[in-house]
Amino acid sequence: MRKIAVIGACGQIGTELVVKLRSMIGDANVFAADIKDECSEVLKSGPYHKLDILEKESVRSFIINNEITEVYLLAALLSATAEKHPMFAWQLNMEGLFTILDLGKEGYLNKIFWPSSIAVFGPTTPRVDTPQYTIMEPTTVYGISKQAGERWCEYYYNNYGVDVRSIRYPGLISYTSLPGGGTTDYAVDIFYQAKLGKEYTCFLSENTALPMMYMEDAIRATIELMEAPKENIAIRSSYNLGGVSFTPKEIAEEIKKQVPDFQITYAPDFRQKIADTWPGSINDEDARKDWGWEEKYNLEELVRIMLSNVDVNLLV
Repeated sequence: MRKIAVIGACGQIGTELVVKLRSMIGDANVFAADIKDECSEVLKSGPYHKLDILEKESVRSFIINNEITEVYLLAALLSATAEKHPMFAWQLNMEGLFTILDLGKEGYLNKIFWPSSIAVFGPTTPRVDTPQYTIMEPTTVYGISKQAGERWCEYYYNNYGVDVRSIRYPGLISYTSLPGGGTTDYAVDIFYQAKLGKEYTCFLSENTALPMMYMEDAIRATIELMEAPKENIAIRSSYNLGGVSFTPKEIAEEIKKQVPDFQITYAPDFRQKIADTWPGSINDEDARKDWGWEEKYNLEELVRIMLSNVDVNLLV
């Protein structure tokens, strides 16, 4: 019997991932876990555990006692927030990973998913069509921790046979939960202000191109990677994953097609320096070749869905 735990389940990715996994293998077989006292209503269809990923023995007991066979480890401090708390970000992003990898090494887990990010790249990385294998010199604590995590995932696979799989996520866009402190958050915030009829002040400059992805594509890619036969997974660090690249100006122009009065201004802050070190577009041919990845949503469709579904009451 497969039993899956999603740790960091209350976040932007975790919520939708839990819902999808429960639809596949049953509510009772997918455990949501997060540091919050309570989960959102949408996660109450199945088991929820309050869990601090830094409490190693509690995590081990949770996994072993519930006979969990697969873990999706999403607990992390994201890019912009991590820059404000660098030492805690390093601790959170790395110690939790070691706890889960060791459980795999000891034979308790059959498969592990751990997300990486385009933050592993840096100012010396080719920005256009960034290849799978390239220069990686991240300048943020988030990127440094993700790059180190990739190396440890590969190490545990090569030396201990731990079946750990990973994706370098681009910026993710969703209407089901508020953003969690990332440099690409503007691409979610902008829809709330458009729906409210307010002018949006963007914290990135108008021509800052970044790779983005609609959340449904990201969830599907994650599950497709995890469901793929083991022999198809040739990369054990982390797969490049591309979606659609655009600038704040381009997404604003697409929004104006549906909300003609929408206005945007630009006031770049510290997040601009982070974005300037990241790719503008991603080459993900290895993911396409190895396990059949293919995105479904372009910018026009993404904007249409977000404007139709964003709930401004979440801001209250």
